[in-house]
Amino acid sequence: MSYDLRDHTADVAVEARATSLDDVFGAVADGMAAAMCDEIPETGGERFELTVTAEGRQALLFDYLDELIYERDVRVVLPVDNEVSVSTPSADGDGTGEWRLSGSARGVPLASVEARDLKAVTYSEMDISETDDGWHAYVVFDV
Repeated sequence: MSYDLRDHTADVAVEARATSLDDVFGAVADGMAAAMCDEIPETGGERFELTVTAEGRQALLFDYLDELIYERDVRVVLPVDNEVSVSTPSADGDGTGEWRLSGSARGVPLASVEARDLKAVTYSEMDISETDDGWHAYVVFDV
């Protein structure tokens, strides 16, 4: 599981790769944290849980990252060390249903780090796709 920060005009993008869908979601979230803070403390902060549902894989990634930004603002923490479990819709019938994400993050108090503001996740150029090596994701954030 890995991620890279990419310059994107006036914004910043995270490109992530992982062997599983769960891990690529977590890698994008960790990349988002890295876009906000150069040095993430290895300890400190308490874990919190979150659940997100959406109508599709791309919408689930968007809503998950948006929820982490919301949690950052409400809890006044930087969500790091993200762990994710993604459930796909049931394959019975027509295959419709909601995608579901259960996850957790360690919330490092913003007062203990030098963090930059990251305003929002965008759908601009968003990609979440399966590759021969696993999964690839690309997400642009508004700074």
